[in-house]
Amino acid sequence: MTEPKTFKTTFAGRELIVETGKTCELSNGSCWVRYGETVVMVNVAASEKPRDGIDFFPLSVDFEERLYSVGKIPGGFLKREGRPSEKAVLTSRVVDRPIRPLFPKDMRNDVIVVMTVMAVEPDCSPEIAGMIGASIALSISDIPWNGPIGGISVGLVNGEIVLMPGAEQRAVSDLNLTIASSEKKVVMIEAGANQVADEVMLKAIDLGHKEIVNTIIPFINDITAKIGKKKFEFPSMDVDKELYGEICALAEEKVKHALDTDDKNVREGRLQPVKDEIHAKMSEKFGEAYAEKVGMIDECIYKLQKQVVRRWLLDEGKRVDGRKMDEIRRLSSEVDILPRVHGSGLFTRGQTQVLTITTLGPISDSQRIDGLDDEDSKRYMHHYNFPGYSVGEAKTSRGPGRREIGHGALAERALEPVIPSVEEFPYAIRLVSEILSSNGSTSQGSICGSTLSLMDAGVPIKAPVAGISCGLITEGERWMTMIDIQGVEDFFGDMDFKVAGTHNGITAIQMDLKIDGLTPEIIKEAIETTRKARIYILDEVMLKAIPEARPTVNKYAPKMLNTKVPVDKIREIIGTGGKVIQKLCADYEVKIDVDEEGNVFVCGGDYDKAQACIDMIDSIVAEPEIGTIYKGKVVRVTGFGAFVEFAPGKEGMVHVSELENRRVDKVEDICNVGDMIIVKIIKIDPTNGKIGLSRKEALADIEKKKAEKEQGAAT
Repeated sequence: MTEPKTFKTTFAGRELIVETGKTCELSNGSCWVRYGETVVMVNVAASEKPRDGIDFFPLSVDFEERLYSVGKIPGGFLKREGRPSEKAVLTSRVVDRPIRPLFPKDMRNDVIVVMTVMAVEPDCSPEIAGMIGASIALSISDIPWNGPIGGISVGLVNGEIVLMPGAEQRAVSDLNLTIASSEKKVVMIEAGANQVADEVMLKAIDLGHKEIVNTIIPFINDITAKIGKKKFEFPSMDVDKELYGEICALAEEKVKHALDTDDKNVREGRLQPVKDEIHAKMSEKFGEAYAEKVGMIDECIYKLQKQVVRRWLLDEGKRVDGRKMDEIRRLSSEVDILPRVHGSGLFTRGQTQVLTITTLGPISDSQRIDGLDDEDSKRYMHHYNFPGYSVGEAKTSRGPGRREIGHGALAERALEPVIPSVEEFPYAIRLVSEILSSNGSTSQGSICGSTLSLMDAGVPIKAPVAGISCGLITEGERWMTMIDIQGVEDFFGDMDFKVAGTHNGITAIQMDLKIDGLTPEIIKEAIETTRKARIYILDEVMLKAIPEARPTVNKYAPKMLNTKVPVDKIREIIGTGGKVIQKLCADYEVKIDVDEEGNVFVCGGDYDKAQACIDMIDSIVAEPEIGTIYKGKVVRVTGFGAFVEFAPGKEGMVHVSELENRRVDKVEDICNVGDMIIVKIIKIDPTNGKIGLSRKEALADIEKKKAEKEQGAAT
């Protein structure tokens, strides 16, 4: 076994400890990262030989949450961890994106990175520890990798930028920013923000990058220098230069003609005969050896397309569809697309088209979360579906994959800052974005469609949100950005920089790179370019379809009302064995949810019945006051009066002399058990709390108010 080693540094004010050599000696690289009392074990492994028959680098990144790390036993029948949680999938993607471009592009050996969360301190979230651990494990392993990188989270608390914020700071932060960078460049940005200004975002990115450069990168370099292994050699799967030159001479002009269109279907239709012709020629040339060359021929065709697109952009400033670099494709917005649903919005940008549907429900419909952090539920959910037909492929749906989960989470993050609080809008909210057609940046299209759908549903969002993507082409020191990239530009370009926001600021960023990083100048231009584009989309397209949220929710949506009661009164609403709350639900045809803080949510199909239920709940918890008028139920009749339940569990007596403004000989002449009558509290016995009621005074007060109202109207 390798001799155990321990390395220490101070990172954002806390001690960071890395341990190696004690465990997992059969993996290619392994380390334990301790940050505070958070512990993440990271292992990397590579196959000895390349995988046959593939034209891509097979990398897998897994972030494995263990619930013992936070002292929890998993729920469910099996009582063990099952499929990765949504947060685990998103963390895997956040680590995958910065490390993937740094592997050799011609390597086909399987590589897996596994981050296992062993212990969690709430102030030290394990995601960044996992990212740093992945970088260290790869750096010290024998797997070829052009690292290291470092990661950091950045918050914005009371206007101040905070590095690696703790749990309390994260709860009130206006920014949740994750950065990964190498020594010179930023390689990944992921952000959720509460309408943060561009200049603040740029400053946060810069400060995070500097902390990584000054602390993490030298720390990892020192570890690698002391215990790093020699990188293994692998058979290169780079294209055969002679074969590539031959294919270029044969088909370059035909490929240019095929790509020169704004219609994806036309492009694919033109390309297929060119590919068929190339393969036919190569089959004649190689004969029986052709089958072994198919993968290399396809790689050459891909490289030729990539070269054509990039040369057009860099040398001629030409895009495949003829647009200018700052020109957005044709846009359109519509709302109220579907009947019966609570809200719907259709957003189209070129050949990218997204339909988002909003569904409103009671708070009890909120999603339960079984994870490592303190969040156990969420009332706002966004789901994203990407069917095969959206890109013209004949494939069945197998449920959401990592891409679908990631894109749904990005849209959710972009809209979350503008969702009204539960006090303002007591609903659970679910959005579903159906991708109808895809040709570039459907995630940003789903943000636009979701804003339209929310407004159509009558959700009083704080501000409308739009999203757009910026692309990049680089060559040495040369670079250029372009707005609203379509699929072919994303496929052959170097960057997909997605930014969502309102008129006031940024709400979300996600950056995907295929190169080794971005300079501050590129980041600044990308953020400014996307800001102008999203304002244009909002003003010229979305807000013309629906200028503001509808004043009320859709007629088919449940009617939700809420009130707050003292915590010590919750038991009065519930009643013994749930008797009171069950009766309220039955009498008013509603569903009632009560939380531990005394928030009461009433959901029903009829607004008047829901309001009547709220009024009744308020009367249940209210202390009886002399002069208050109620409508109550006669529960007992005696010779001297009637007992009336004016609120669940609260009774008073109407003496026979208080039933009418005249002599009453028999109580039953006025009311019987089960009758609903109007009563007024006229006395409360201070010794025993018994309540005296009057029907005649209640009726007199009502008549008096009616007369005053009629007199006022006449005047």
